[in-house]
Amino acid sequence: MQEDKDFLWQGNDYRSLKAFRKAECIYDVTYYFAHKYLKPGDRTIDQMVQAARSGKQNLAEGNIDGNTSREMELKLTNVNRASLHELLLDYEDYLRVRGLEQWKYDDARCIKTRAFCKAHLESSVYREKIKERSDETIANIAITLIHQCDVLIRGLIEWKKRAFKEKGGIKEEMYRARKEWLRRNGYGGSYGRDGRNGHDGRDGRNGRDGRNGRDGQDGQNGQG
Repeated sequence: MQEDKDFLWQGNDYRSLKAFRKAECIYDVTYYFAHKYLKPGDRTIDQMVQAARSGKQNLAEGNIDGNTSREMELKLTNVNRASLHELLLDYEDYLRVRGLEQWKYDDARCIKTRAFCKAHLESSVYREKIKERSDETIANIAITLIHQCDVLIRGLIEWKKRAFKEKGGIKEEMYRARKEWLRRNGYGGSYGRDGRNGHDGRDGRNGRDGRNGRDGQDGQNGQG
């Protein structure tokens, strides 16, 4: 069955979004970090993992919900941003209270990490690399990934805003699709081919040629 792409198109593939792939890397790094370096029973473990999960899942949910609601799509995408910023603060807190260093933007390690994170979107790469790194290094890698993902999400939000202004919401898409279908199938009026509800609609609303009669030429309700 050929899919109708005029509206409610189901071809959105959130897994191909760079922001989603980056968010998946953040989740995998965070899951490892929280369970490796935080003490069992520390509530921060669940909070960090949940924030990382929300930062990924809301991108997927927003992408799918956008088929029927542009408003929900934008809300969920922004919730994704908020979750990642919550996670960012957790990593910054971890470094600060333990006297560890958060690398400055122009630090050689930070520059190298930014380049690596920009070039790699495969979560498997990070799962392997972080096993050889210290908690300070992993936290700074996560911070870098979060900042890069935030840039991508902000760009995605701006793109969605422009798309809404240019194309409107789902109701407008449905109206345009219905109007185009009528045009392609020779319906010139709202419901009938040339009129409102009749087959020909030229002389009446409900009859073939008259109002309620079969021929409608001699009366409104009679057959002839």
